[in-house]
Amino acid sequence: MNRTTDLLLTAIAPVIWGSSYIVATEMLPHGYPLTVSLLRALPAGLILLLVVRQLPGAGWRGRVFILGALNFAVFWAMLFVAAYRLPGGVAATLGAIQPLLVLFLARYALGNTITMLGILAAVSGLIGVAMLVLGPSASLDPIGIIAALLGALSMAAGTVLTRKWQPPVSPLTFTAWQLTAGGILLIPVVLIVEPGFPMPTVTNIAGLVWLGLIGAALTYFLWFRGIARLGPTTVTSFGFLSPTSAVLLGWIILGEQLSPLQIAGVVVVLISIWLGQRAARPKTDTVPNTRPLAATPKS
Repeated sequence: MNRTTDLLLTAIAPVIWGSSYIVATEMLPHGYPLTVSLLRALPAGLILLLVVRQLPGAGWRGRVFILGALNFAVFWAMLFVAAYRLPGGVAATLGAIQPLLVLFLARYALGNTITMLGILAAVSGLIGVAMLVLGPSASLDPIGIIAALLGALSMAAGTVLTRKWQPPVSPLTFTAWQLTAGGILLIPVVLIVEPGFPMPTVTNIAGLVWLGLIGAALTYFLWFRGIARLGPTTVTSFGFLSPTSAVLLGWIILGEQLSPLQIAGVVVVLISIWLGQRAARPKTDTVPNTRPLAATPKS
């Protein structure tokens, strides 16, 4: 499979993630974001485990739970805290710092090269997202800001470590492990913070099925596969497609209006993604030792 196909398959993930806002607001009960995260991650992970029929070895369990926390439990928890305490545009703009964080984390953890073109791509993508979603009524809440930045850092660290810790299993199996671990970690948090989830309706179930099977199982399989094949600095710029997709779906499905500034923002985001691919040459994402780690690492 050629590089272009890998890029296109990876880009599908954030495009689908952009639908999460509409599904959450139109199809799910309000006020239970962490419960929804749990119901999104754990059933999807368990279904994938039934498909792959493989559990992580003793030497991988700690790493899998760290990745499950970074990519799902902590990331989703911080994402929803930010969403509740900040206007959506502010939360999305702060979250868009993630590609810039990946550049520096990948330099430290993987030895990747940081280029000016890569920094330009990350900053221009951040500006493009701000043009898309940042309105004049934006207000700042310190806890919300901290949560948004911690969420971006969590996902950035998870993206880099997903590349660094590559077990000798298929991307589907690796996805199953991480989703299940992330869901397990969310259970005690949900029981303490959000008890009393209402009996779901048919519409609620349909929304959860979409978020779980498509928005989690399929998309994170494509995302983790892309990280393994292309490297974190190549795929991270695609994250800008998520808020772009959300805005465009709101325009198409909910009839929301697009301003000239938002249209310009879409163009800037697409340019930033193109610049990101130019900056992330295959050699910049090469790990000195790309052989998968042993099934039971000693460290």
